[in-house]
Amino acid sequence: MYMMGTLLNFKNLYFDAFDNCEPKYLVTFLKVYSVFCALMLFMAIYAFMYRAFTGFEF
Repeated sequence: MYMMGTLLNFKNLYFDAFDNCEPKYLVTFLKVYSVFCALMLFMAIYAFMYRAFTGFEF
């Protein structure tokens, strides 16, 4: 239950950050870029955890 509250808080902060911003095309670009960065961060964490659990063998 606490995790859903935290995720909801992050969602509200994300949407509130872009209220009344101009120009709209720049706002759209920043939203897409923030999702892209979150995806890249998730992939980096996943890759590190995979390497950590498989013994860092290359």
